[in-house]
Amino acid sequence: MSDTDTGLWLGIDTSTGVTVALARPGRVLVSRAVTATNQHAEQLMPLVSEVVSESGHTLDDLAGVAVGIGPGPFTGLRVGIVTAQTLAYVLDVPVRGVCSLDIVALQFAATHPDRSFTVVSDARRKELYWATYDAAGRRLDGPNVTLPTEVPTGLIVGPAADLYELAGERVTLPLDPGALVVDPERLADLGTEPLYLRRPDATPSPTVKTVLTGRSS
Repeated sequence: MSDTDTGLWLGIDTSTGVTVALARPGRVLVSRAVTATNQHAEQLMPLVSEVVSESGHTLDDLAGVAVGIGPGPFTGLRVGIVTAQTLAYVLDVPVRGVCSLDIVALQFAATHPDRSFTVVSDARRKELYWATYDAAGRRLDGPNVTLPTEVPTGLIVGPAADLYELAGERVTLPLDPGALVVDPERLADLGTEPLYLRRPDATPSPTVKTVLTGRSS
């Protein structure tokens, strides 16, 4: 059975947690999520193995890999993207990178095709990642990272919709990795450069500290 014949795509997103799905066009076969936000490296590959095994397929059956590129925390995104790149390279299949907020937007627009909205996810540091969309789920602005008070008012959806007292109607909607791969062509391929939007929490010190003090010249 060739990769092309199966049409199977593996979806990975680690922007808000650890999420994995396997789908063929129009049908999600298996979808799993782990909410632990600090164990991406430990959880991801076991979850991939579980999803593929439960579907009755093997990694060799994949036609491609799609991965959410954020925005999201530095470490989580790096684990997901590197894993997707490695699998695609080893299996010799294409890899697609998509904005993680676009995945949520596609989910919401599928059942609410009559309203524009804003998708939000937790950026930590008391900030939110967000982007605005039209009723069809097409991104109009963003992604951005700002204080909650700077998020546009109106209909707000996504994993962090209930995290702060945001102005407007709020609908909490976790990211579903199945939406990433059930129809890969619906989401724009942005490459696999991560959307960090800001510098990582841990950065090298710009100055060199002297280890020995009180040394006479």
